[in-house]
Formats: sequence, structure tokens, C-alpha cells
Amino acid sequence: MGASGPGAAAAETTAERPDAAQRRREQRGWYFYDWAHSVFSTSVVTVFLGPYLTSVAEAAADADGYVHPLGIAVRAGAYFPYAVSMSVLLSVLVMPVVAAVADRSGRKKPLMGAFAYLGAAATTGMFFLSGDRYLLGGALLIVANVSFATASVLYNAFLPQITEPEERDAVSSRGWAFGYVSGALVLLANLGLFLGHDSLGLSEGDAVRICLATAGLWWGLFAIVPLVRLRDRRSGASAAAAGRPLSGGFRQLLATVKDMRRYPLTLFFLLAYLVYNDGVQTVISQASVYGSAELGLDQTTLIGAVLLVQVLAVAGALLLGRLAQRYGAKRTVLGSLVAWTATVAAAYFLPAGEPVWFYVLAAAIGMVMGGSQALSRSLFSQMVPRGKEAEYFSVYEVSDRGTSWLGPLLFGLTYQLTGSYRDAIFSLVGFFVLGFVLLARVPVHRAVAAAGNRAPERI
Repeated sequence: MGASGPGAAAAETTAERPDAAQRRREQRGWYFYDWAHSVFSTSVVTVFLGPYLTSVAEAAADADGYVHPLGIAVRAGAYFPYAVSMSVLLSVLVMPVVAAVADRSGRKKPLMGAFAYLGAAATTGMFFLSGDRYLLGGALLIVANVSFATASVLYNAFLPQITEPEERDAVSSRGWAFGYVSGALVLLANLGLFLGHDSLGLSEGDAVRICLATAGLWWGLFAIVPLVRLRDRRSGASAAAAGRPLSGGFRQLLATVKDMRRYPLTLFFLLAYLVYNDGVQTVISQASVYGSAELGLDQTTLIGAVLLVQVLAVAGALLLGRLAQRYGAKRTVLGSLVAWTATVAAAYFLPAGEPVWFYVLAAAIGMVMGGSQALSRSLFSQMVPRGKEAEYFSVYEVSDRGTSWLGPLLFGLTYQLTGSYRDAIFSLVGFFVLGFVLLARVPVHRAVAAAGNRAPERI
């Protein structure tokens, strides 16, 4: 495993710690990966791909409305969510192994670049998704989403390496803000193209395919910046493992799971995070269903609400980052969970057919969404042992993606039992309340110290 002991660790930390000018340069480059890849989440997954891929599957369906990928009968309307589910399952399998290889080899940046460009290429390839090519659409979605998740793990793992503990909340928040600005700008341009496709001599399908491909090109273009500015740093463990990274990847994955038991407070934070983040992800994914099915709002209103969330999330991420500097990240996240609880509870009372109140709800979500996610990331980064950043962030991503079925399941069961989307949306309050209780019980200073890190004055 290489050199060990406090003296070796101190020497390694001193040698590897970048100076202030180098940190700022890498931080600015790091922000641009959020700028690059956020358009995939916003324009592709959230807005355009679901309805379009469903229409392609319907064009390929038999007389009973089924398509048959790999000989399995699947309703055309369920093809997109099934493809998303498959991509999430594969992500959970791929992320920890790639992360273990990255930490053992000390080569996070080349692996991040490989998955970033694989995802960007798959997204750009969606331009060719037309007619009845539903199998192509499903394959490209799976490749792009797995690549997105895996590159995100490696990107997040750079955060502890390019920041001092006191900088981490602000840097993480700025990264999220960059992503929301990028997502809003590209989505605004895409919506202009989509709404004006007739005047440009394009069909609606052509406009969607251009929007999808544009997201991939944007991702690939701006990924160049972090890949130029970030630099890999090898720990003693990764140097010892150099030359055999792939063969040790699976063994290291098992070792990571065992190793995390040595840091029960870090695991306790992950438990709190997976609970309240499941509520966040479910609100994001089900808000449009609630708006259309329960409140009777049209597609233009729903897309406008998505854009509003993107714009206000920039201000929200920066505002909560400033509050964290004053009150500490843990207190700020706890405050955001109170705001989430109030917002979701208020959604129960929204009047149908009145877009103004739905926009108010979207504004409230935007103000707390980015900040709660950014500060959760920076909090977790403080609790990660040095030299194991990618491995631990892979578990963080697994906590995000691997459990994101709990909220939708509760939402669906509540609707099935009550027949009311209002009851279904209100049921999500429990995720934020329980997440608040669990997070409040995490002794973050002890967790940071137990991981061998120095805690900032306010955390």
C-alpha cells in the first residue's frame, strides 16, 4: 500500500498541496465541467428525450402498442423509463469499479475525459434518432447516462484536492451555479428553436434532434477546459498500485466497502443524504406530472417552470454558499430541508389551472435545490479520507442513483391508494423530515476528524 504513518502522510500532503494560484486556476477549470455536462441533465433528460423517444417507440410498436427489445414485450409508453432504469442499474455497477481504478492508478483525469467524451458522443449521436429507431435511442441513452454518472464521480473527486477545507462550500456552490447558468442558456436557445421550427423550415422532430445533438456538442466542447487545467495527484497508495490498476479495481471495490465501515459517521451522513436527496430527486422528476395531471397546466407552462428553476437555482446556490460561510454548511443544509418541507407541503394546496402559483412553487424549488445539493457535496468531501476520493464519491453517487426509486415508489403507491396526486406529492414531506432528523444527529466535526482531515472553522 506504499508509505504509511503520520510522517509519510504529512510529507505527501505538503508535496501534493497546490499553492493558492494553482488552486484558483484548477478551480476555474473545474467549474467548467459543471458548465459542460449540465445541459445533458436539463435539455436531454428533463425536457426533450423522454417525449421524443416515446414517440419513436410508438412508431415502432405493433398493433397492441408493444415494442420487443431483445424479444421482451414492452409497452411503447414505458420504454423510456425502462431505459433510464437500466442506465441507473449499470451506473451503480460501473461507477465504483472505475473509481477504484482511478484512485489506484492516480489517473482520474484521463478516465474522466474518456467517459465525458463517450457520453458527449452518444448524446450527439441522438441526432440520428428518427423513424422507428427506438433500439438506437435506448442504447444511446444508456451509454450517455452511464458515462454522465461515471464522469461525475471523477469530477467530484477532484474537489478535496483543489480546495482548502474553508473554500470547499463556496467552490462547490459556484460549480453548481455554473451548471445551472449553462443549463438555462442552452435550454432557452433550444426552446427558441423548438417553438420556431416552422419558421426555420424544420419539422418538430428535426428541431428536437438538433436540440439533443447540440447538448452533446456543448458537453464535448467545454469539457476541454477542465481536462486542460486539472492535474492528477498520486497518493502513496495509488503509486504503489501503478501498473496494475485494472486488475486491482474489483478487489479495491470490495476493500472500499469494508474500509467505509471504519468511518461510521461518514456512513451515517450518507444515510441522511440518501433519504433527503431521494425526496429532492422525486420532486424534480414528478413535478411536471403533478402540474399536468393534477393542476391541468399545458406543456408551455411546464417548460417555462423548468427554465425558471434553472435561472433561480443559480442565485440559490450562490446564496446558500454565502450562508454556509457564515453559519456552516450543516446548518445551512438543515435550513434548506425546512424550506423543502414547507415548499412540498404548500404544493398540496396549489389551485388547479392557475400557472402563477405553479411558477411560485418552481421559484421556491429553484432557490433551495442547487444550494442543498452543492453543500451536501462539499460536506461529504470533508469526510473522505485522502487518496480515496473517487472511491468514496462513487458510493456517494450510488447513494444518489441507487436509491432514487424509493421516492417515486412512495409517490406511485400513494396515488394508487388514494387516486390523488395531491396526496402523492404531500407524501414526500416525510423524506425531508426524516432527512433533517438524521442529518441533525451527524457530528460533522468528529466525522471530519475521524477521516483524518482538518475541519474548517465553520462546518
